[in-house]
Amino acid sequence: QVQLVESGGGFVQAGGSLTLSCAAAVSDRPFDSYSMGWFRQAPGKEREFVSGISRSGRRTEFADSVKGRFTILRLNAKNTMYLQMNSLKPEDTAVYYCAADVGLWQSPTSSQAYDYWGQGTQVTVSS
Repeated sequence: QVQLVESGGGFVQAGGSLTLSCAAAVSDRPFDSYSMGWFRQAPGKEREFVSGISRSGRRTEFADSVKGRFTILRLNAKNTMYLQMNSLKPEDTAVYYCAADVGLWQSPTSSQAYDYWGQGTQVTVSS
């Protein structure tokens, strides 16, 4: 099992930047045995995929809406994943969740592929 804790959310003006962190507390398997992802959910909307990263960190995926603005990174030695968000827009406002996948990361954009979830961190972007 793994416990995930997000941090780094906050309030920022449009055009600003934030970096989210996801710290993993692992028990029966190492952090680098999990593929990881970021999702977000805005009020009244479905949870949507933002970005994902493979176990080694060599493969990444991004939603079209964040390509070129967001960067995903993991430091396996620190059991931590990051989401660097630049050029933030009001439509990026949401609760951001990190998630862990014990499988083969065959459907990285699907929330159903992930087995463990954090509690979320709020990101608010003002216009």
